[in-house]
Amino acid sequence: MPRAGFTWVTEKLKPHVNIPLVTTNRINMPDTAESVLERGHADVVSMARPLLADPHWVLKAMEGRTDEINTCIACNQACLDHTFKGLHASCLVNPYAGNETELIAKKTENKKSIAVVGAGPAGLAAATTAAHRGHNVTLFDQSHEIGGQFNMAKAIPGKEEFHDTIRYFNKQLKLTDVNVKLNTRVSAQNLIDQKFDIVVLATGVVPRLPPIPGIEHKKVLSYVDVLRHGADVGTKVAIIGAGGIGFDVAEFISHDKTHASSSTNIEAFAKEWGIDMTNEARGGVFGVKPEMPTLGPCEKIYLLQRKPSKHGSDLGKTTGWIHRTVLKNKGVEMIGGVSYDKIDDAGLHITKKAKDGSKTTTVLDVDTVIICAGQDPLKELEAELTKAGVMTHLVGGADVASELDAKRAIDQATRLTVMIEHAKGKVAYEAASTMTSKLMGLMSKK
Repeated sequence: MPRAGFTWVTEKLKPHVNIPLVTTNRINMPDTAESVLERGHADVVSMARPLLADPHWVLKAMEGRTDEINTCIACNQACLDHTFKGLHASCLVNPYAGNETELIAKKTENKKSIAVVGAGPAGLAAATTAAHRGHNVTLFDQSHEIGGQFNMAKAIPGKEEFHDTIRYFNKQLKLTDVNVKLNTRVSAQNLIDQKFDIVVLATGVVPRLPPIPGIEHKKVLSYVDVLRHGADVGTKVAIIGAGGIGFDVAEFISHDKTHASSSTNIEAFAKEWGIDMTNEARGGVFGVKPEMPTLGPCEKIYLLQRKPSKHGSDLGKTTGWIHRTVLKNKGVEMIGGVSYDKIDDAGLHITKKAKDGSKTTTVLDVDTVIICAGQDPLKELEAELTKAGVMTHLVGGADVASELDAKRAIDQATRLTVMIEHAKGKVAYEAASTMTSKLMGLMSKK
């Protein structure tokens, strides 16, 4: 939903009350809050999730340090999703939230020289946390910019808020004096020669290519080709894999870029969901017909998965239904229970198994097959570093790549670097790297 997406409702109510009126929801930065007040939509602005993301939000706003605010991205993954599961509420971009008494980043008395390789979510959290504690940190990344997978996520309609997460980390790198070396691909020997006390590998993942005959065909692209490199996908597309990345790719290629994204435009959002902005319809929606978005430049999109279960069943409870609804409204065809036979000039050959056990073979006439079938950890530096006796830690996708999970990556990297100088040898490293899952289990029982 757009920032301040419903303050027009309180604007209509304000002339009818003679007491202070409070408005709320998706007001996550000071300029948004000021705009709401200046336009007379309310007298007071209320926030909840933004104060989980940054408990110093008000102080930073008062002191004019808005570029230091850790902005709530409205993902709901660690706050509302946790709540709906009976888990301990926290925050994806701020794992300290709800854990303030057990996750404490004290200044170190045992300063170390630390290399962090990879400037994605895990690497940024590791580098800034370690440097904040007083360690000497050097951050390496082969790209020209920080952000890693966030630079793909921010391109997805509905995930534009990741721009602010990257802005926040850029500022934190400067405030904590991290030595940032971009456009730098380091080898294990480079790191060994520089005699770092500790190396944190946040090198991320590489897309997995499933063993499908014809996987090397010119029709085949990976999600990285599409999201990062802007590859042309044509007008008919099959997406293999219906996890979070598959849904993101479907959203990305189905968006008509000549129109405003409904996540950044209040009127477009209201039209898409059938909301009456005159506030005359009963409940604001009764009898209002949604204006369904089209597939944009695409004529046909198939979203495929091997599992016969509902598409997106592993998506968050808060927003999973929204992703499914948006894609269905656009006409994306979701097909489950399929096996992939081959890819050739004719398209993607699939076999679908029905509930009665019968099978149907079909050829999907598509221009492009986009592979979103999982990832493998990229940890090629680990073996040589470990052999040389360098204390080495894996975080984020380099540790577990089953699904791109920024919540886990930031949480794990933060927890590791809070205790990192105490880790001696593999036993202590394993204790640190599994701390996230153990604590999540404990929190679920609270």
